[in-house]
Amino acid sequence: MIRIEPEPWAAMVAHARQSYPNECCGAMLGAIQDDGKLVRQAVPLQNAYAGPQATRYELHPVDLLAADQAARARDMDLIGIYHSHPDCDAYFSKTDLQNSCPWYSFVVLSIQKGEFDHARSFLPNPEQTEAPQEELIY
Repeated sequence: MIRIEPEPWAAMVAHARQSYPNECCGAMLGAIQDDGKLVRQAVPLQNAYAGPQATRYELHPVDLLAADQAARARDMDLIGIYHSHPDCDAYFSKTDLQNSCPWYSFVVLSIQKGEFDHARSFLPNPEQTEAPQEELIY
């Protein structure tokens, strides 16, 4: 289970809306607890994909490392990554799975015509062969 506090949730949705019609991406910082993960801060990151960003995102490894360092400096953990899907469902694509890290949660926000529609979270297995949906509370 992953729970996102109101402030980071609002920041994630705003980032996705502002990036529309392109995909946005960012890091989620927080705490790993006995009953799941708690996101306390969202950190927008640059979509570094060199191709059409309306259908794909890519993270710079340096940006991800900086987000991890920021989390540690604030006594938090890097919980996972969020990104948006403009004008389509919130699903975990084959490309998302191939580029995933099994220890992170991946929240996908569906943005329809510039407005938030729905979201889902996925947790890839260690082999990166599947990513079951995990309970998302926001």
